[in-house]
Amino acid sequence: MDFLFDYGLFLAKIATVVIAIASILIIAKGLKGHHSAKGELEVTDLSEQYKNTVHQLESHLFDKPLLKARDKADKKAEKEKHKLRQNEVKKAAKEGDLSHSRDPRLFVLDFHGSLDAREVNSLREEVTAILAVAMEGDEVLLRLETGGGMVHGYGLASSQLDRLKTAGVSLTISVDKVAASGGYMMACVADKIISAPFAVVGSIGVIAQLPNFNKLLKKNDIEFEQITAGEFKRTLTMFGENSDKAREKFQTEIEETHGLFKDFIAVHRPDLDLEKVATGEHWFGKQALDLGLVDEIGTSDDFITQACKDRDVLQVRYVQRKKLAEKLAGATGDAADNLLLKWISRGQRPIV
Repeated sequence: MDFLFDYGLFLAKIATVVIAIASILIIAKGLKGHHSAKGELEVTDLSEQYKNTVHQLESHLFDKPLLKARDKADKKAEKEKHKLRQNEVKKAAKEGDLSHSRDPRLFVLDFHGSLDAREVNSLREEVTAILAVAMEGDEVLLRLETGGGMVHGYGLASSQLDRLKTAGVSLTISVDKVAASGGYMMACVADKIISAPFAVVGSIGVIAQLPNFNKLLKKNDIEFEQITAGEFKRTLTMFGENSDKAREKFQTEIEETHGLFKDFIAVHRPDLDLEKVATGEHWFGKQALDLGLVDEIGTSDDFITQACKDRDVLQVRYVQRKKLAEKLAGATGDAADNLLLKWISRGQRPIV
């Protein structure tokens, strides 16, 4: 009787967890699917913010007469520059040449990647918007922060960045904290990679892992059945008994994915010694510089501050307004998604 009681309790726990997760997913996905408003582009003038910050601090450091005289001189110089620029624009308009109708800009993007790289949905909108207005001399800075995740998600994110390169727009990627695995897959697309001294870079490898409950099920006399068509429709499984042949096939798939990863990096950074760096290890910024994984030591703040001194710097973000109920549903759905991804997808989809 004790065994039957424990067995029933075990089944009840499993059923409760499954029903709870299913309910959360259904409710969350249902609410997330009822967005009435399309996302919109937010543009923030970072160069103007920089100027305001400097002026605010200077007001506490220098005499007012000195600042007033300096501001007067700056306004006069700005007026002359504007007049000269207007003449250039008129000339370009007459000739039908729009490529010189404005000064070059630096566009700043942010990518804080999750396990499945869902942020690529915003990235693709931001890249499309920039390409629609990009002119000669424009540049893009991407502030990248991610430890990687699903191969297909980060592959698509890398392809979005490659659109900029294909269009001839200079791309710099700055890594302040981490760009590992799938994150480095994205970073290597850039014309230049900047890394903070202690940022984590590299991890050029592939991993897949999952628990197997087959022995536990057998111990409790629970049978598991799985029906497939195609010998390798499913290789490793969480509940069935895994064979050596299935493990060998899965290992082959992992090695093939790693090979594609290395080939992708070789195209974008041909001077890298892949035999040395494509081992799955990660390095800090200074070490990564010595290995050729990055091109320069610095932070995104350094890059943006310098750019603000001689050009307009615009931060571009694609955002979607959400109601409170949608935010709660989204948070719940994301948590459930992450749980399922960690416990299920890692076993069948490689992680970079």
